[in-house]
Amino acid sequence: MKSVDDSDGHSISLEHLKGVERLAIIGTGLIGASFAAALKKNGYKGHIAGCARTANTLSKALELGVIDSATTDYTEVVAGADVVMLAVPMLAMRPALEAIKPALSAGCIVTDGGSVKGPFIADARAVLDDCTHVVPAHPIAGKEYSGVGAADAGLYRGHTVILTPLEESHPDAVLTITQLWRACGAFVETLDWQTHDRILSATSHMPHVVAFAVVDMLARSPACEDVFRYSAGGFRDFTRIASGDPVMWRDICLSNGDEIVEILDSLTAQLSHVRDLIGQGDAENLQALFTNAKTTRDKLIDKYDRAKRAQQS
Repeated sequence: MKSVDDSDGHSISLEHLKGVERLAIIGTGLIGASFAAALKKNGYKGHIAGCARTANTLSKALELGVIDSATTDYTEVVAGADVVMLAVPMLAMRPALEAIKPALSAGCIVTDGGSVKGPFIADARAVLDDCTHVVPAHPIAGKEYSGVGAADAGLYRGHTVILTPLEESHPDAVLTITQLWRACGAFVETLDWQTHDRILSATSHMPHVVAFAVVDMLARSPACEDVFRYSAGGFRDFTRIASGDPVMWRDICLSNGDEIVEILDSLTAQLSHVRDLIGQGDAENLQALFTNAKTTRDKLIDKYDRAKRAQQS
């Protein structure tokens, strides 16, 4: 494997993947199946083995061509694997690590796609004897749909994947995981896990919690049917993420609870402030708040969009 062009026509080196002949993916839902589909589309020629709880899921994954072999046995899927990716809910990570430990080959790289890194790192250190080949990762991409049927080879194209290597993670292992994600068309950045979990509580976890809470509140309203019947585009855009996998988001909330509670407390205070401005009819300060929000969002989103486009060119 030398290089392929991603969907934007940019060369992606696969040279460092020549030692990844067998990739095992545990959890062939949206994240895991899309990872496999993207690699295949962009030229990865190794064997991709998939593992899931049900035979039906695996049958669908085989039918879609995103994996080459399938099993419900964790030890069987990782036997002989060069890289193992865990794409399961956060609270299933430790049981998965415990299950695969006896069958891991020496030097096998273990990575994940979880939204919270601190607990995964703690689990890996508690379960595995050697973490020099553990490279935590989090793709900042997704859909409101879940399951293998939602697999999308373009899901990660142009999106950021954050790696949070351990202090002991071997540089070659980090490079291999970096190259795998780049082969999916993603940008790869590195953060310490504490920064990752704090930032993602604000940019991902809190918005999902709010969307779930708003829809649940309205679902309990006597006017529920009319609310959804006459919902406008803004409501649909805002609440789209409330269609996410409830189990996955339950686990994320429980795994990053301290950070999420802290940001929700800040949001609660801000909403109370906005409520007071509206209640007081304070047009000047209400407009100033809205203007600051619009200006900040437009400026920063444009700044980082331009940075990504420059990185692509």
